[in-house]
Amino acid sequence: MFSQISGRVRLAATVLGTALALAGPVSLAQAAPLDNEPLAAFTAAARTNTAAPAAWAAGTRAYLVITAPGDTTAVRTAVANNGGSVFASYDAIGVIVAHSTSASFAATMRGVSGVQKVGATRTSDVPADAYNPALPANPSQATAPTTEPVRSDMTQIKADQAWAVNPGSASVKVGILDTGVDDQHQDLAPNFNAADSVSCAYGKTDTRAGAWRDVDQHGTHVAGTVAAAKNGKGAIGVAPGVRISSVRIAEPGTTLFFAENTICGLVWAGDHGFKVTNNSYYTDPWQFNCPNDLDQAAILEGVGRAQAYADGKGSLQVAAAGNSNVDLANKTSDASSPNDSTPVNRTITNDCLDIPAELPGVVTVAANGTNGSSKASFSNYGRDVIEVSAPGESVYSTAPGGKYASLSGTSMASPHVAGVAALLASANPAYTPADIRAKLGQQATDLACPSDARCTGTTAKNSFFGEGRVDALKAVSGSTPPAGAYFENLTDVAIADNATVESSLTVSGVTGNAPATLKVGVDIKHTYIGDLKVDLVAPDGSVYTLHNRTGSGTDNIAQTYTVNASSEVANGVWKLRVNDNASQDTGKIDAWNLTF
Repeated sequence: MFSQISGRVRLAATVLGTALALAGPVSLAQAAPLDNEPLAAFTAAARTNTAAPAAWAAGTRAYLVITAPGDTTAVRTAVANNGGSVFASYDAIGVIVAHSTSASFAATMRGVSGVQKVGATRTSDVPADAYNPALPANPSQATAPTTEPVRSDMTQIKADQAWAVNPGSASVKVGILDTGVDDQHQDLAPNFNAADSVSCAYGKTDTRAGAWRDVDQHGTHVAGTVAAAKNGKGAIGVAPGVRISSVRIAEPGTTLFFAENTICGLVWAGDHGFKVTNNSYYTDPWQFNCPNDLDQAAILEGVGRAQAYADGKGSLQVAAAGNSNVDLANKTSDASSPNDSTPVNRTITNDCLDIPAELPGVVTVAANGTNGSSKASFSNYGRDVIEVSAPGESVYSTAPGGKYASLSGTSMASPHVAGVAALLASANPAYTPADIRAKLGQQATDLACPSDARCTGTTAKNSFFGEGRVDALKAVSGSTPPAGAYFENLTDVAIADNATVESSLTVSGVTGNAPATLKVGVDIKHTYIGDLKVDLVAPDGSVYTLHNRTGSGTDNIAQTYTVNASSEVANGVWKLRVNDNASQDTGKIDAWNLTF
C-alpha cells in the first residue's frame, strides 16, 4: 500500500485512482509531551542571523547548537572558532544552525561555555544546493474543471453546512508547512498569500518569489483541503475564505523535513501571524527522537522551542499522527530510522517522540476511513495521544499544474482539522491557540470504539479517534471566549497513586484583584477521576476546591470552572494542586489555564 524508498517506508500520503505519484519520501507525525526540562516561554520577536558560511564542501553536516535565548553572539563566535560556520541563527529561541566538516565538531562544541545541547540533524551530508538553492519549477496549468461537486469528506465534517454560515475570514492566515504549494493553481491562487510565503529548506529563509513552490505534490494537495476556493472549479476546501501561505520545509529531491527546516518554518509562522499551521510530516531523519541520544535530544529541544515560540505568538500547530498503524502510547521499536542513510532496528520507549506532533500544544490528528466513522487501516493511534480525527482516505484535492488527485494518509486528515481550526479563528478572532485546541475537541462528534481490542477508552474519548471527528458547523456557530488576560501551562505533571502534585502559573501585568468570575480551565488525563481532589491555590495560599472525588470511574477532567477570587491579588504564582487518594489509577496534569 505504501511507496518504498530504498526499502524505507515513510509515507504521508498514498495516491489513489490517479497516475500522479509522490516524487520522494514524505514523512508523517504524532503527539504527547516532551520528557525533558520544561521549555521556556519564548515571546520576543525572532531575529534570524544568516551570515554567509564558507563554500560548500563534501562531508558538510548540519548541527543544532542550543544556547540561552537572546544574544547568541558568543556561541556563534565559538562555532566559527571550532571548525564550523553559522548557517542561520534564531536568537529569540537560542538555536543556531551550524555547518561543519569536522567529525569532532559536536563533541567539541558541547564543552563550550554557554552551550546547552549540540546535535547533528542528519546522518547524510548537506546538499550543495543549500548554498545556492535552485528555484522549484513553476508548472504550466491544465484547463480548469467546470464543476465543483461537494465531496463526502466535506459532508462528514459538515463543512458544506459551515460555508453557508461562515466560509472563513480573509484576515485568518494558515501556514502550509510542507513540500511547497503551487500558487498558480486556479483553486489556490484566489486565497494565496505570497507576501508571507517562503522556503525554509536547509534551515534558512529564502524569500525569493517562487521559492515556496512545490517540489512534490503533497503540499499543494494539503493546501487545497484547507482552503481551495469556492469558485465553481474542481474542489472546495474546509475554509474557502481564509488565506494560505506556503512555508516549504521539504528539501528538493529527497523531500525530507530536517529539524533546522522545521525550526525555521515554525519561527516564521510565529513572526508572520499565522493563526494555524498544518504539519503533515515528521521531522527527519528520526521517526522518533529519543532524549537519551545527544543528537536527538538537541533536535527535541530545538524544535520544541520553535513550537513554543510559535504558540506564544498565537499560532496553533495541527499535525498528522502518522501512517504506520502503531500505538503511539506504547512504543517499542523503530526500524525506519535514520531515513537519510541506512535505517537500523532500535528499541524505543514512550520517551521517544515523533515531532512536531508529539510536542505540547500541538493538535494530533488520526485518519477516519471512507465511511467517516472507522479508523483508516494505516492510521496511528494512541490513548491520550490522538486528540481528534478527520477523513483521511481517498481525499480529492488540488495537485500541481492545475490538476487534482485523490490521496490517502493522516497527512490528508490533518488539513481538515487545520481548516476547522481556521473557521474557529474566523468566527472567534480573540481565540488563543489553547482556546481553538480545546474547542476542536469539545465540538467533535463522538465516535465509539469498533470491535477492536486495540481501541481503548470511552465513546467520548478513545485511542482511535481521540475526542472524535471534527465538526466544521459547530466551529462557526460557537461563542467568543471570555474577555481578559489569559495564562496557560502546557507542561505535563505526572499524578502518581496516593500523591499530591502541583503545577504553577505566574500571572503578571494584571491590575488589582482577580475577578469574581475567574475562569480556571483544567485538562487532566486520569482513568478514575473519583480518586482525585483538585484545588486552585492562590498566590497567598488560599485554596479553592474545583473537584472533590466525584465522577467515580469516569476518565479525565476537561472542564472550565468559575471561581470567585475577587479577594485575591491577581499577580503572583497560582497553582493547580491535584491529590490522588487511591491506588491503581494514575495520570497527569496535561494543561491548565486562567482567564482574568
